[in-house]
Amino acid sequence: MGTGVALRSVTTGDSVTRILIDGGQTGTRVRIETPDGGSDHDAPPIRTDRPVVEQIAATVRDILRTAEARSGPDKSTGPSVVAAGVSGLTPGASRPIDLLAALGDAGVDSVALAHDSVTAYLAANRHEFGAVTAVGTGVVTLGVGRGGVCRVDGWGYLFGDAGSAYWIGRSGITAALRAFDGRGPETALRVATEEEFGPLAELYMSVQADPDRVARIAAFARAVDAASEAGDAVAQQVIDDAADELATSAMTALERSGREAGEPARVSWVGGVMSASDRLRNRFVDNISRRAPEVSVEPPHGPPFDGVRLLTDLDAAHPLSEHVYRATAAP
Repeated sequence: MGTGVALRSVTTGDSVTRILIDGGQTGTRVRIETPDGGSDHDAPPIRTDRPVVEQIAATVRDILRTAEARSGPDKSTGPSVVAAGVSGLTPGASRPIDLLAALGDAGVDSVALAHDSVTAYLAANRHEFGAVTAVGTGVVTLGVGRGGVCRVDGWGYLFGDAGSAYWIGRSGITAALRAFDGRGPETALRVATEEEFGPLAELYMSVQADPDRVARIAAFARAVDAASEAGDAVAQQVIDDAADELATSAMTALERSGREAGEPARVSWVGGVMSASDRLRNRFVDNISRRAPEVSVEPPHGPPFDGVRLLTDLDAAHPLSEHVYRATAAP
């Protein structure tokens, strides 16, 4: 169940109560914005291997109950809307009409759902054409332009996610094992890998048997970045290769979404991986700037909740609009 922990107040400036959901596979954040202010809450993950609508409805009801217990009944008279960006959401799983029906008795008269790559794009680039790469355990890059919307990578840790935390962590472990074998140069990653995962000769067995192996390997990206910052040449190459992969995905997304050579566009990013690593971020910026000087590569305009909020007001003519699944109650 949600914790109902308020993090900070916000103000909507209108009569609408907005329930904003940033749903992930490891946790969900919820923001309630009312005309008088608002609060942020934590909630359980929204898992795409289970019916999504029912999980969102349960999250909304739980958070509303928690908020009411803390602050008393909601006295606002305006409409309530739910907007959600959900990791891994597919069109078939969105079922906005069903979600609206499930929350009708909670005073919700409008819902808007999208894959979290859409809300990430809106948070980072607002309505501008360009590309946004969302880098976490995995990675997906979205390009938006006159030619429409293009998704690049996001194929998961087995087949893709090039440049992600998992990709960096796995590459660091591979480099350590190559040094252990004598097939590659010596590196500080050898000691770092052993400290994290145990004896290298047993690593492939122990990690394969660990149900949390994906998260642990992704978390090892921090050790790779630390070794890179300390001057380890092998670790630096891993970080550089990751940045180049991410830059290639962004450039591909720009091209496939309709950008012509020499045309300006905006590229940005979301996620803690890019924000935490100066070398990764700087290499990413430099790579794109070298390949396309007219493209601006800038930090995100705002946090993920900004993108979720923008779902509710997205112009129907914008290319992203067809990737937002909506339902509104009849007047």
